[in-house]
Amino acid sequence: MIADIGMLSLTMALLLAVYTATAALYGGWKGRWTWVESARNASVMIFFMLTISVVAVVYSLVRLDLSLAYVSEVSSRATSLFLRVTALWGGQRGSILFWAWLMSAFLAAVAIRKWDTDRVLMPYVIGVATLTTGFFIWLVVFVANPFARMWVVPGSDEIVKAVLPPRGATPFIPVDGQGLNPLLRHFGMIGHPPTAYVGFTGFVIPYAFAVAALITGQSRSDAWIRTTRRWTLVAWLFLSIGLLLGGRWAYDVLGWGGFWGWDPVENAMLMPWLTGTAFLHSVMITEKRGMLKVWSVVLIILTYLLVIFGTFITRTGLVSSVHAFAKSSLGLPFFVFIGIMFLGSFTLLLKRLDTLRSEHEMESFLSREAVFLFQNMLFLAITVAVFWGTVFPMISELVTGERITVGPPYFDKVTGPMFAALVLLMGVAPLFAWRKQAARTLGKALWGPFAVATLIAVVLGFWQRMHPAAAFGIWLVIFVALTTLLEFWKGMKARMTVRKEHPLEALVNLIARNRRRYGGYIVHLAVVMMALGVIGDGYFQKETQAPLRVGQTLSLQGYTIRFDGLRQYMGSDGREVLEAQVSLFKGDEFVRVLRPRRDYFIVQQQPVTIPATHTTLAGDVYVLLVGWEEITASSATFKIYWNPLIIWMWSGGIMLIVGTLIAWWPTRAARREVSYVLRPGAMRPQPSSGG
Repeated sequence: MIADIGMLSLTMALLLAVYTATAALYGGWKGRWTWVESARNASVMIFFMLTISVVAVVYSLVRLDLSLAYVSEVSSRATSLFLRVTALWGGQRGSILFWAWLMSAFLAAVAIRKWDTDRVLMPYVIGVATLTTGFFIWLVVFVANPFARMWVVPGSDEIVKAVLPPRGATPFIPVDGQGLNPLLRHFGMIGHPPTAYVGFTGFVIPYAFAVAALITGQSRSDAWIRTTRRWTLVAWLFLSIGLLLGGRWAYDVLGWGGFWGWDPVENAMLMPWLTGTAFLHSVMITEKRGMLKVWSVVLIILTYLLVIFGTFITRTGLVSSVHAFAKSSLGLPFFVFIGIMFLGSFTLLLKRLDTLRSEHEMESFLSREAVFLFQNMLFLAITVAVFWGTVFPMISELVTGERITVGPPYFDKVTGPMFAALVLLMGVAPLFAWRKQAARTLGKALWGPFAVATLIAVVLGFWQRMHPAAAFGIWLVIFVALTTLLEFWKGMKARMTVRKEHPLEALVNLIARNRRRYGGYIVHLAVVMMALGVIGDGYFQKETQAPLRVGQTLSLQGYTIRFDGLRQYMGSDGREVLEAQVSLFKGDEFVRVLRPRRDYFIVQQQPVTIPATHTTLAGDVYVLLVGWEEITASSATFKIYWNPLIIWMWSGGIMLIVGTLIAWWPTRAARREVSYVLRPGAMRPQPSSGG
């Protein structure tokens, strides 16, 4: 019964999406505002209908309704209540529904916001955003339906998954489900898909505004950019969190001692993040100087297309990954939709190029505009390199019949220098003035940070016998950190001199008065911290491996582990646990007990290796149980990694979130908004305490 209600709501959502897109586009084209108002109300109803469908799926997962194919695929009697709920996005069918639901939430939020400055754009914004939402709802209804049941076809053992039964078929209900993929039972992977999906769906909104501006000719103005700035920051922030949580999951679960391996699914998220970051930088110039308008539109179109492309390759099984889904019939609809949106977007862009003329010319290469342009070019170059490395295996298989894998060495060698150049430009950009910067003034500003960073890097390089690339990386992060911190100091010093404020008071007021600027600087400092983690992982990681008998030891980088024994027990969620106990020592001093283990999930017949870690400011001791004596349990093989500076990756991620929130947080003036009542004739603003 609940599943039937969910299916009915899903069908209603699809019909509403068709109506909303048609009514909004027709109303905008003909100037029929009653049609637009009706589309606006219908767009909100899409969210409510999909919410009912999502609740129905979650209810079926919690109650373990094994008559539904999706429930049997991702849940089981041994699965905990929490994991049953999060299984909503743990499988292909549920994840597509979840994507559509989040997109409908953004669509509803756009529909109920104030329209006073965007009245001309909104019919097309709703229409374009609904086209994307409707496509995903269509996929859920006709291709990947979570309400499909299992049926046994007469005269054969074939089990068909369909909403409606084939002729003469009888229902099939398994005794138990398969359960969630063991690799996905980690807080990072539980939080990774929702945050990534919010980022993906959030970027549809600025894309819809850009297309609406092109359709209406409003692309001459940057009003659509100002309107979508916070929408873009929300999308970028959640996509960043998704990448961080994915990295933490890889670090804790995959057992190779690192957080990034250029996996195709990782790349699918990284590419729109790169172009989205470039877009955020490009629109600064568009707002400030009326330049790079074509760049800004191209970047948001590419970000949107890469969002759909990333969903396409990970949800259709086209790429090989530990957390991609199996091959399915989703491929062709996705391919057709991407093709239509690509051709439509760039055809419209070409027709409206005359509305995107720059208001000013680039006056000097020594200017902030030039630095931002170089940054954009690097972001785009990295995106192209990652895209090529990601799709090359698919192309090689299509052409030669053999899948040729592109590994981390390609990505590291090609993108590494470009990322370094990006970080360097990030540090010097605040020192450049708009329009033109005097070379002598720039040199004076750079001399101090350059000298200090060089001195420290040289001393550390000789002392630690660093690889030249590692020494350069250390120099780079110190240089960029110093130039960024100097911007804070200059502002604080001015407030302390003029307003007689204490240092902490001056810092707080400085950030509060210009949240966008200094929030961005905090994000830059976060990137520097994360770059330090990358350098540590890439150049200073050490490892060793050896079999140990009970009482024997293994040492690495001043740390020693002593094997104390093995124990085996049954977990509460249907897994056999083999756990080792090792004592960790720093020199001769006991530090703590570590318990690396191997979990074997019986239903899935899949082992998962869980490392044990000890974290310090200098680095992590990362211990893996990689082998053991089956009979006596008196011998086991351990692998130890020393992961220096890794804590800077996670702490930098937290600072990135803080900086983005500061940059996003509206001022009092921006919070004094008006909203529109969702009723006929509601084009007049009505005061609302809700904002």
